[in-house]
Amino acid sequence: MAEKLSDDALDLIFRTARTYNGYQDRPVTEDQLRAIWDLMKWGPTSANMMPARILWLRSQEAKDKLAALSSGTNGPKIQQAPVTAIIGMDTEFYEHLPKLFPHADARSWFVGNEKLSYEAAFRNSSLQGAYFIIAARALGLDTGPMSGFDNAAVDEAFFAGTPIKSNFISTLGYGDPSTIFERLPRPDFEVFNTII
Repeated sequence: MAEKLSDDALDLIFRTARTYNGYQDRPVTEDQLRAIWDLMKWGPTSANMMPARILWLRSQEAKDKLAALSSGTNGPKIQQAPVTAIIGMDTEFYEHLPKLFPHADARSWFVGNEKLSYEAAFRNSSLQGAYFIIAARALGLDTGPMSGFDNAAVDEAFFAGTPIKSNFISTLGYGDPSTIFERLPRPDFEVFNTII
């Protein structure tokens, strides 16, 4: 049975965590990237399909390439961050299902059905993207998820010749508090929830 996290842990992951627009001049190591994956991989996905594919951009050249395909103020954020992750989705994730979900012939549920495969990849890679954010926060890092970029151009530049498509991107590092806005509203339960 799961035990309740402390208030400090809940603050770190949710209540006081913020989306950062800029970062301190502190490196993020490969070991930290691996630690994020080693946490987030445990989050549930449908039939354990795990369609997320992460491209971790650490070199300035790679970040500049992505920044050129981004809109508005996102380019400079990407260039300045220690790491920017492209959270992609493998639209042929089902090729891994015989190993990841051996309890049934789950591959047959998706092969040949592009619409269903895309929907499943998008939904579950989005879940994994949320796990990425939570894992990074739990490990003492900050994120800046964003969707302001040209998906088709990013797919061509970074995933050409593969079944991987971009979902969203996120900067990663140690957040600079001077780059965040005042906390935006979070409505009470009654505003967006109904119990029937």
